[in-house]
Amino acid sequence: MEQLAINGGTPVRKAPLSYGKQYIDETDIQAVAETLRSDYLTCGPKIASLEEKLCQITGAKYCVAVSNGTAALHIAAMAAGIGPGDEVITTPITFAASANCILYCGGTPVFADINPETYNIDPDSIKRCITPKTKAVVAVDFTGQATELDKIREICREHNLILIEDAAHSIGTCYNGQPVGSIADMTTFSFHPVKTVTAGEGGAVTTNSKELYDKLVLAHAHGITRDRNQMVHPTDAAWYNEQVDLGYNYRMTDFQAALLISQLDKLETFKQRRKAIVKKYDQAFSQIPQIQVQKEIPESDTTRHLYILRLRTELLNCDRREFFDALRAENIYTQVHYLPVYWHSYYEKLGYEKGLCPNAESYYLQSMSLPLYYSLTDEDVEDVIRAVKKLVEYYRK
Repeated sequence: MEQLAINGGTPVRKAPLSYGKQYIDETDIQAVAETLRSDYLTCGPKIASLEEKLCQITGAKYCVAVSNGTAALHIAAMAAGIGPGDEVITTPITFAASANCILYCGGTPVFADINPETYNIDPDSIKRCITPKTKAVVAVDFTGQATELDKIREICREHNLILIEDAAHSIGTCYNGQPVGSIADMTTFSFHPVKTVTAGEGGAVTTNSKELYDKLVLAHAHGITRDRNQMVHPTDAAWYNEQVDLGYNYRMTDFQAALLISQLDKLETFKQRRKAIVKKYDQAFSQIPQIQVQKEIPESDTTRHLYILRLRTELLNCDRREFFDALRAENIYTQVHYLPVYWHSYYEKLGYEKGLCPNAESYYLQSMSLPLYYSLTDEDVEDVIRAVKKLVEYYRK
């Protein structure tokens, strides 16, 4: 049922404002059109060009472009050698794919709690979750802010664990001056339309390890190779290829790659606009007692994918649902990121119970994501701020 603005008044906006939206310009359209007119729609030269560009941006030695961010996580888990009996630690405040990739390989997800101020996985909680069965850590750069990579890498080195950084939110972010994508053993990216840059769908894995790279290449293309050094029965026949492992068809198309290359040319522009919007939100909300602003660690120069509005519901006469619905009535459309993964019914069937990660569960009950994307105008941003302040004043105790 459609809700009226509070007190039956006039909404802040006449037209709805979505929480996320891609920005496509004529250079993007032209890049795709040129590729559609070329000889290659898939398995062509745009893939190599994209992988090279992502290596340049991230500082990684190797890159494998794939069909989506979930595929990137899956092949990273495969390359890490995760299998039955292995435990992998991750965060519950993430899209389900960060944990599902562990299940795909037969492993067991173990959920560490989050830092209640940054909302990223807590290194101390990671330590408490480690057992002799632990094989890897999937650390998520939630909202685009880099995780505490120095601490997490040290934990992984101490316990001989593979570190997979899920950077689906954080293309363009740097950690201690080093671009995300060149720090962890493997880093995965997503290029869904609500992300900073998009290929429509699309993903990638970067790494500095030739050994891991070779595994990633096989995993994303059926386990089939034309590299004689990888073959069991090598030959110099030009037509010959050989399946040496079990892989998947996770290849990206050339026209997706063309779109993403064009988008990456605008990454710096996108970054600066997102930073400017975040600054406006922070300035508006940081002095409001009823709102908690996400803390930024000094090591992370963050390109923010999400802006989290976290309500201090103990200071309001409403819960998150009521505030969410009231914002929607003001034509400010928000979203919630995320339901703790182990609260999903599928994970309940696997035996996970509520109460595992108290900080994550508290965060979930109080949070929502405000509109944040390149094409938001200053007027749009002010509408969001006015709507939030209007509701805080209405619901304040």
